[in-house]
Amino acid sequence: MSTKADRIGLSCALSTPFDSKGRIDLGRMVAHGRWVLENGGDGLAVFGTTGEGASIGTRERHYVLGAFAAAGFDMKKRIIAGVTASTIEDAVEQARAGYAAGCRGLLMTPSFYFPNTSEEGVFRWFASVFEALGGELRDVLLYHIPSMTRSVMTPDLMGRLRDKFPGAILGIKDSTGDWNSSKGFLDRHRDLQILVGDERQLARAVQNGGSGTICGLANLRPDVLRPAAWDGKDDPKIAGLVAAIIADPFMSAVKALIAHRTGDAEWRRMRPPLEALDEAKARALVERFEAADKAKAA
Repeated sequence: MSTKADRIGLSCALSTPFDSKGRIDLGRMVAHGRWVLENGGDGLAVFGTTGEGASIGTRERHYVLGAFAAAGFDMKKRIIAGVTASTIEDAVEQARAGYAAGCRGLLMTPSFYFPNTSEEGVFRWFASVFEALGGELRDVLLYHIPSMTRSVMTPDLMGRLRDKFPGAILGIKDSTGDWNSSKGFLDRHRDLQILVGDERQLARAVQNGGSGTICGLANLRPDVLRPAAWDGKDDPKIAGLVAAIIADPFMSAVKALIAHRTGDAEWRRMRPPLEALDEAKARALVERFEAADKAKAA
């Protein structure tokens, strides 16, 4: 089990609320982030997959990060800024927004859209971004989520980046849901922060030296996840809660459940091209989730 004093632990892949004009609702987002931290979360990752980060522009990122700083959040300890871009220029600008706000680090995907990219191509993309950042470069969490980016990352690739950019890589978030993938990163890079995105793998990863998670379920039940993230203590309820969510598109499902918890239907709104769950699906989701939440271990 990891003994790193600076472990990320339980970081929430924070959902992003939008108003009726499609703008980010800063008040709702800050209030939700505060609720997560008050109920067991250690930190917040903004602009990630659950937060619809690929739809959020650089200017908006400055507004969001400024709102969290103005609200008194400890940016250096609590906030990780996602970087999701298909161009090197955009990735650099998104990274600089995170650094300018004093964030703990960045959660950076490889370029997305192009299929069947080689390991060399992915390496060169990251290297180009890192070189452009120059002296600003620090604390990058690589983000391995091939289901969204169409790019595969390996322990060898991570090793090459560590060798070329010493001290720049903070760790990796492996969101493949494949234990063998996560184990490969743990075996080779255990000295860094190895995080999983699939909550069902969390306890096992922590038991084997992992540093925790950045995950969507933390928007809803950070209290349930905390023992797994810190002590490697598995809870069968976690798998049930995840199953209830992923029966629907997970980003809209998380928002529907936040809306239910808060009694605030505005939370269900998605940014195009994504769509909110309809009323019937949202009700069925709430019923599944609540049933899973009430389930007791056999």
